[in-house]
Amino acid sequence: MQRMRTNDRGGRRRCASWSLTLALCFAAAHAQALSETDRAPPLSLDAAAQLAAAQAPQVQAQQLRAQAAQDDAVRAGQLPDPKLVVGIDNLTATGAQAFDAAADDMTMRTVGVMQEIPARAKRKAERAVAGADMRIADADAIAMRLATRRAAAGAWVAVWAALRERELLADLRAQSALAAAAGKAKLRGGTGDATDALATRAAAVELDNRIDAAEADMAMARAALARWVGDRAAGELAPAPDFSALPVSPAQLLGSPDRQGPLLGWSAREDRAQARIDLAKAGKRPDWSISLNYGERIHRPDMVSVMVGFSLPLFPGDRQDRDIGARYAERDAVLAEHEDARRAQHEAVASALAAWQGDGRQVRRYRDELLPLAEDRSRTALAAYRGGASLQPWLDARRDEIDIRVAYARALAAWGRTWVSLAYLVPDSGSAAEMPR
Repeated sequence: MQRMRTNDRGGRRRCASWSLTLALCFAAAHAQALSETDRAPPLSLDAAAQLAAAQAPQVQAQQLRAQAAQDDAVRAGQLPDPKLVVGIDNLTATGAQAFDAAADDMTMRTVGVMQEIPARAKRKAERAVAGADMRIADADAIAMRLATRRAAAGAWVAVWAALRERELLADLRAQSALAAAAGKAKLRGGTGDATDALATRAAAVELDNRIDAAEADMAMARAALARWVGDRAAGELAPAPDFSALPVSPAQLLGSPDRQGPLLGWSAREDRAQARIDLAKAGKRPDWSISLNYGERIHRPDMVSVMVGFSLPLFPGDRQDRDIGARYAERDAVLAEHEDARRAQHEAVASALAAWQGDGRQVRRYRDELLPLAEDRSRTALAAYRGGASLQPWLDARRDEIDIRVAYARALAAWGRTWVSLAYLVPDSGSAAEMPR
């Protein structure tokens, strides 16, 4: 009995030892994971864009469509599969020996192979159509990557601007505390009144509300960024790029709309429309077929037959000519739509450039003039209040400074968004994966 108790205690000790070991291993793994998270570099705007383009489901879906178009292009223009023909010829159908294979010497069982051979021009046009479809799919895949990069970069800018707004507002807390302390000191010293003390307290609460609103905007912006980059959205952001310079010059953007994401597939669409015209014209060329049959007869020698057939496009007015006319109309429609898309893209780029330049001027004016003036006015009014002047000038200056800081942060956000809309329009010429075939 004593031995059983001793063994029981030893088992409990071993179990406790194993539990402690597992707990230590789990804690070490958790600490390592946290350490790796802490070591993650700050997320830059371009890194967010690249990460989104690499893992976004819509980009992967478009790449799969491009792969499907490549497979279709490989099989386009190939000869159709041959047909196996099996039958019975010259079988008696009436009389006492109806449907008896041995009733007549001419009855034979046949087996053969038939190959249809479309016109060479038709197969060539089919390959051209499939090749254009493949180029369209490739261009759409590139356009989707660019659109995904713009969306992720725009989400990054929203987070960065919300952080900047919160910082700009949080910097005012020290001045609010100084004003509240001055109001209390005056009230205790008999030189102030309760109204001023309450007003300084209300100003501090109003500032807290504005900071809370900025933090809510930041949380929503991080949620939008997380759609593209996952857990990296919760981490630190790298400094913003230089929004005053574009990767591609404005002159190049205005002069080459066809190289920009929304228009990359239009040239291939024109090629496809022309290839469909060629395919319709090839409908006037006769297709042909060839077949080889072997016939087995019961009482006579076996027979072999070779047959060649041709299609006869005898009535093109209501068939092939109508098809050709319809394809020409489609081609002209594609040309007109391409021109409209080109004009719309030129307008969009010109508008974005005007907005980007205007936002830049506003940001510089806020940074170099309005913010310093608002700070000086607020600081001067507070010093005057502490020296015995009225509180109202400081309250007015403080409210204006808050509005100016918020407006500055939102001008930064608008500047960043317009920069993003222009910076990710043209594929990276240094990457073969970004160039349409």
